Amino acid sequence: MSASLETLVVRAERLLERLEAVLPQPPVAPDWSASIAFRYRRRGARAALEPVRHVSPIRLADLREVDAQKERLVRNTAQFVAGRSANNALLTGARGTGKSSLIKACLNEFAPQGLRLIEVDKADLVDLPDLVDLVAERPEKFIVYCDDLSFDEGEPGYKALKSILDGSVAAATANVLIYATSNRRHLLPEYMKENLTYTHTEDGEVHPGEVVEEKISLSERFGLWISFYPFSQEEYLAIVAQWLRHFGLDDEVIAAARQESLVWALERGSRSGRVAYQFARDYAGRLGREGL
Repeated sequence: MSASLETLVVRAERLLERLEAVLPQPPVAPDWSASIAFRYRRRGARAALEPVRHVSPIRLADLREVDAQKERLVRNTAQFVAGRSANNALLTGARGTGKSSLIKACLNEFAPQGLRLIEVDKADLVDLPDLVDLVAERPEKFIVYCDDLSFDEGEPGYKALKSILDGSVAAATANVLIYATSNRRHLLPEYMKENLTYTHTEDGEVHPGEVVEEKISLSERFGLWISFYPFSQEEYLAIVAQWLRHFGLDDEVIAAARQESLVWALERGSRSGRVAYQFARDYAGRLGREGL
């Protein structure tokens, strides 16, 4: 080979290396034995599943006052892990009421039976088809988990999620379910002007317009809807007591903390499970208890 041709080949190889560095690459498989939970991360053209080294230890027994919601999600997850039919799930409602905690607790409950979780940010949902392909041949069952999911108009992840849920030729495999949490029931912002698109029939029936139908269509593709509601004062106090017991405090101390926990919630403007947990951590810490 002549010197000029050899130089040309070397330059071509360098060019290909530079192109490979900027072109999107399929996700890299992790060490599946490293954890029961993984985070999907894309850095430039490279994508990878990173093992979560410290998985939240929350258990189903730790969650109080959400028994109906717990029963429905546990049943669905048990069906999935057992190889039976199950639904993608959308958990919506008041903030801090246990939506994401319930999903994590299900992971801990069913991990010994082969359940694994992959957390994906909404910005990376466009890569869902590649992610599904990556785990398709694995023996484990995977929950693709999207926390606090909502979309603005025109975001690319919206259509990718819609297609993988129901409607695309390349559907999710039998070992993948999608669990998402959101404060928005329909995952998209809703505006007053959209009410003008509703139509009325002669007999008084109301039909949503195309804009509203489009927004409803994504959430409808989740087969299981689970709603969470604000807690009453007594429910909030029951959750506070549960967490204080979790930190090793006895009933006498828990009773003495009642008034202070109510003031804590009043200052925060919320009687949520999250606020109850935060109070319990603070109160137990002041009494010298170690974090659990």
